[in-house]
Amino acid sequence: MRGTSYIAAQPMSQPEVPSPAPASKRVLGVIFLTVFLDLVGFGIVIPILPIYAHDNAAKGWQIGAIMGVYSLMQFVFSPLWGRWSDRIGRRKPMLIGTLGATLAYGVFALGSGLPGQLALAVFFLSRMLAGFFGANLAVAQAAIADITPPELRSRRMGLIGMAFGLGFVLGPWLGGVSLKHFGVAGPGWVATGFCALNFLSALFLLPETLRKSSEHAADLPRLTQWTRTLGHPQIGLAVIVFFLSTFAFACFETTLGLLVSHNFHLDYKGRDAATIGNLFMFTGFIGVLAQGGMYRPLLKHMGEAGLIALCLLLYGVSLAAIPWVTTWPPLFGWLALLGFASSLSRPPIFGLISRLTPGRDQGATLGVAQAVGSLARIAGPLFAGIFFMMHPAWPYVACAAMALFTCAVVVLKLLPSLRAHAAAEGAGS
Repeated sequence: MRGTSYIAAQPMSQPEVPSPAPASKRVLGVIFLTVFLDLVGFGIVIPILPIYAHDNAAKGWQIGAIMGVYSLMQFVFSPLWGRWSDRIGRRKPMLIGTLGATLAYGVFALGSGLPGQLALAVFFLSRMLAGFFGANLAVAQAAIADITPPELRSRRMGLIGMAFGLGFVLGPWLGGVSLKHFGVAGPGWVATGFCALNFLSALFLLPETLRKSSEHAADLPRLTQWTRTLGHPQIGLAVIVFFLSTFAFACFETTLGLLVSHNFHLDYKGRDAATIGNLFMFTGFIGVLAQGGMYRPLLKHMGEAGLIALCLLLYGVSLAAIPWVTTWPPLFGWLALLGFASSLSRPPIFGLISRLTPGRDQGATLGVAQAVGSLARIAGPLFAGIFFMMHPAWPYVACAAMALFTCAVVVLKLLPSLRAHAAAEGAGS
């Protein structure tokens, strides 16, 4: 085996990897439903969480801690959930994850009716539990890989992207409706209900996708798994690209409301708060449309690396333009371009990572990638908050430069590396 092979870096011999189980539209539909319902619950709570914390006299660092502990727990535990799923299968971790999410949002609902610092402590506990049990995404991606031939994985990873978009479109709307009709605890209980429905549907509908074979995942130390994943030439580059693109989008999410408030002279009360929420919903809706209508033809025409490079280019251009806009039509135009680019960049990255990863390591490798994304969602808001206070445009200019730099990395490093890898594989076959 050549040095670019993922398994060649290991001291163990390479057993033959069994072919994926026959793809089933029903199983794909169940996985999509599981991720979608999980993200609806997430989308219900996240927009109102800073407001609830602020209403309970939270200091700035407390709001940051409540928002950031989810990503911190994901960073720590996603690789462990993924590795566990490689050993015992995908079904059990996903069931435990959905049941744990039900508990986490129930805790949030209870905290919504408490006063002051006690409420803040319960909110923190809720987000910590949600982050710990948030195994669904990496394990769901591994489950898709289990039942999908390598050449189709990038296409079917688009299901995760579509579930993301739909969850973040429907979730904030449901949060607003439940807050209006059921009071401050309403969004938490509605999110709890969606997670409970998710658990029941997965319990009865979700089959095991990991096929039993003589090949078992190695029980590697955490640091070894990280170095093994990031040390692979193509996978390591793809994970770095995912970090940089996630970092840039986290900065956008953190500062868009502040930027619009500054440029359009809004505040966060009444209709102005609803306007900011609607901007996020619009961006997510454009992403859903792009996933549904344009992802497959673009992927077929450009390949994973080409599509990733295009998305990063559009990402950088739109981020560079948004801070200077002071009228609504151009803002919606640039947000549409950003929603298009952000929604289409994630699936080919994970499809590429999955295609380059042996079957026994799908969960662990995708777990490391998700953990890297969580690290970006921790660092991005801190970076954006500091730079925004210096000048509202600085986070956008910096992230635009980062996106364009990452685009150059994909074109100049990742694309040639993938071609060399494909040539080496072809010569060795």
